[in-house]
Amino acid sequence: MSEKKFRTENDLLGERQIPEDAYYGVQTDRAIENFKISGNLLSNYHNFIKGMAITKKAAAIANEITGMVTKEQRDAIVWACDELIAGKHHDQFPIDMIQGGAGTSTNMCTNEVIANLALEHIGKERGDYKTISPNDHVNGSQSTNDAYPCGIHMGMYLEHLELIPHMEQIIASLDKKAAEFAHIIKMGRTQLQDAVPMTLGQTFGGFAASLRLEMENLNHAAQDFLVVNMGATAIGTGICSFPGYSKACVQALRDITGWDISLADNLIEATSSTQCLVTYSSAMRRLCLKLDKICNDLRLMSSGPRCGLQEIRLPQRQPGSSIMPGKVNPVIPEVVNQLCYKIIGNDLTIAWGCDNAQLELNVMEPVMTYSLFESIHLMKNGLDTLRTFCIDGIEANAEHCLDMVHNSIGIVTMLNPYIGYKTSTKIAKEALKTGRGVVELVLENKILTKEQLDKIMKPENMLEPVKVEI
Repeated sequence: MSEKKFRTENDLLGERQIPEDAYYGVQTDRAIENFKISGNLLSNYHNFIKGMAITKKAAAIANEITGMVTKEQRDAIVWACDELIAGKHHDQFPIDMIQGGAGTSTNMCTNEVIANLALEHIGKERGDYKTISPNDHVNGSQSTNDAYPCGIHMGMYLEHLELIPHMEQIIASLDKKAAEFAHIIKMGRTQLQDAVPMTLGQTFGGFAASLRLEMENLNHAAQDFLVVNMGATAIGTGICSFPGYSKACVQALRDITGWDISLADNLIEATSSTQCLVTYSSAMRRLCLKLDKICNDLRLMSSGPRCGLQEIRLPQRQPGSSIMPGKVNPVIPEVVNQLCYKIIGNDLTIAWGCDNAQLELNVMEPVMTYSLFESIHLMKNGLDTLRTFCIDGIEANAEHCLDMVHNSIGIVTMLNPYIGYKTSTKIAKEALKTGRGVVELVLENKILTKEQLDKIMKPENMLEPVKVEI
């Protein structure tokens, strides 16, 4: 086995030995040592790395325009950034997502990896920072306090664009079930008590509409990621950047991504603000509350198999008990319930992180960023799991649903416009007293004929207000 080789790099605190084959440098090495916190490394968050690379690429283009770097340096930096944007070398970001220093470790790791990739590309040795420096060239006209937030914004918007298809797919599945179950009559319930009839299709159509609204809300919230503070540098004053840099950098970001990116109106405010993370996390929390309700409803509607509501049958995924033979649990809705709770917890972390901004900077961005990336990751997996392992395979217990409607007291409300409140009350009272069904009593007392009842209770007459001619 050959002996591992090292190169010497130094920073403010002194020299360190860096593995010769590493593209990262001395500040990354310190971060690896200092922040063994969550075990969740930046190397696993590919869109975040891509977002940082997009930011550095735009900065290099702007810096060449303003004269901060040469054309040769720009071209090498841009090439290195494109390597990262293409998904390469992400293993060179072995630092914890939760870190002190307001993201300096992430920013410097990015600067070091890009610098060494660029150096190697032009035939220089890694660590030859006189030719291309992580600080002077890759980080030119920037501070962690504008480059890091911009990288977050770019990475989060990439995550958002990836999340939306997962939402579209589950909405389509729910719409499909709504059409499949459009003819099945069931009892609606309020306060867990019988209410009035509806169709099972309407229930699933409501689920689809609910998630469609949340998708629109996420799209709206994501627009805040397209506002950046590049050129703010340390606190928003633009110190250490050249005139025209901000405008050129934002234009480069627009050209690279094709997105409608704009510069914040006030860079002082934007440099300490993390409101875009709060807004998107809040939209995720809203989605979780809707999704949690849907999963709870699926569990209730499938309860049984003989002593519950039994309106639907969920796909059987695994045995449900180590002691009760034949028991099968609704494990897929249950696991999605739990990920919703985790995302809601992450939202509280993000709120506290935002609340602890101080003066010209919010140093809590790392944990906020980690939490939101985790939330989106969980949501993508959860939506796919719920769709493929549950919703797509749901079957209706149509005959049982109809029996419950016929046996329900609540159906009398539907008959009220046709037989009157007084007669409806009399029938309801007798049904409650005797335990007999409303339909049975209406027919027995010859209040309506079977044909008239069937006409009133047609599923299509439950979709909207309608007057049935009987």
